[in-house]
Amino acid sequence: MTNYQLPKGLIVSCQAPESSPLHEPGVIAAIACAAVNQGAVGLRIDTPAHVSAVRSRVNAPIIGLWKQQIPGYEVYITPQFKHAEAIARSGADIIAIDATLRNRPDGESVEILIARIHDELGKPVMADVDTIEAAIAATAAGADIVGTTLYGYTPQTQHLSPPGFDLLTQMVEQLNVPAICEGGIASPQMAKSALELGAYAVVVGTAITGIDHNVKAYRAVFPNTEPQNF
Repeated sequence: MTNYQLPKGLIVSCQAPESSPLHEPGVIAAIACAAVNQGAVGLRIDTPAHVSAVRSRVNAPIIGLWKQQIPGYEVYITPQFKHAEAIARSGADIIAIDATLRNRPDGESVEILIARIHDELGKPVMADVDTIEAAIAATAAGADIVGTTLYGYTPQTQHLSPPGFDLLTQMVEQLNVPAICEGGIASPQMAKSALELGAYAVVVGTAITGIDHNVKAYRAVFPNTEPQNF
């Protein structure tokens, strides 16, 4: 494993729905550049193509992932080693994985996946979790960073709404690795609250880069306006 150190501060998630014009690698790279130009210390990027495009334009740390829907399994953030390998080869500095306690494809445990990423790819791992139990297990399995990313997005936490400040507080108190707050951060004040609770860094996505989602939300107050496809 490398001794790579993620800076403290704002990490911007630059992602877009596959149906969006923003999904083009060059567009994602431009958004990432804009984020770094304004002081983001890192980026969170999905898919090898997007990681490669961003890597070609910025030197800032990239937390890379690859969302994959595998029939019969709920885990979808870099679920298998082959996905981690593709992200690493595309230029990511840190590999994000789903580290919830759900069943995994091929029976490859979180511990085995993290060990392979460390040993074979030489990359640190960010464990995306939903509960403190998953966070503790991920840390024991060797995760270098743990994030609240999946709080509110799993069957066990679907009754909860991000941001997971309660989970963040537990992680800060009980883990010996950096705790990152990700998910549901909708304003600078919310990011500040996360920092005050002890977050090492804060990931913001939709509130900054989610043009499709945000325009749709605003359009809801204009009932006679229909979306246009270009």
